[in-house]
Amino acid sequence: MAKGLICAGGEATRLGELTRITNKHLLPVGEWPMVYYSLALLQAAGVREVLIVTGQNHAGEFIDLLGDGHTPTREGEPLFDLDLTYKVQTKAGGIAQVVAMAESFAGDDKLVVCLGDNIFEYAEVDAIRSFVEEQESGAKIFLKEVPDPERFGVPQFGEDGEIIDLIEKPVMLDKRFTEAPSNLAVVGLYCFDSTVYDIIRTLEPSARGEYEITDVNRAYMERGNLTHAEVQGWWRDAGTYESLGSIGTLISETGANKVRKSARA
Repeated sequence: MAKGLICAGGEATRLGELTRITNKHLLPVGEWPMVYYSLALLQAAGVREVLIVTGQNHAGEFIDLLGDGHTPTREGEPLFDLDLTYKVQTKAGGIAQVVAMAESFAGDDKLVVCLGDNIFEYAEVDAIRSFVEEQESGAKIFLKEVPDPERFGVPQFGEDGEIIDLIEKPVMLDKRFTEAPSNLAVVGLYCFDSTVYDIIRTLEPSARGEYEITDVNRAYMERGNLTHAEVQGWWRDAGTYESLGSIGTLISETGANKVRKSARA
């Protein structure tokens, strides 16, 4: 069994004037508010209980939009059939801090974490379910080839193809590197077992004052308990005003959160 977490906080300064009066995850992307795509992904993967963590300025707007999660379309057709819980993050402190806020919600259940501004062509249902149903413990991360890996968390691989390190923003933040050790980015979709909260309690803030999700994933890696899957289809981070329109166009052309019939990852 697994529960879901959507990280929907942040100041969204890269979006400039668009987020003066609302949270970026409520902005339109295509025909939906941005947060709908994370909800649809979790629902497609069979997750029914979802925690949404957002900032205190706009928490009421999420409740107004989503209610308890049993959301119909304007025409009355079923859209979401989820049980939603809400929590407020009063001070930004990194993705790992948000994951820690899910401890009382998820308990001993596994946790599927979505960053609310990450949108996928495919819902990666097989890979998520293989973690929930088959991987007894540990964590799973999702990777996608990108042209600018230095903007993301990046895995470093050994000769056997296993991940031997995870680096947060190589070159830009981690100055040990003059170039990224691979062209794969760790995208905003993670699966954790219930030991994740103990791991987070051992972390120290990074150089930018945040509790980094990369450090959480590295801890699982050091235990030999981290698996990974490559994202099929496109993946976008809807973090800038330029990206909102282009992602909406992409969704209209190909769709989003499609479910593929394939072997499990």
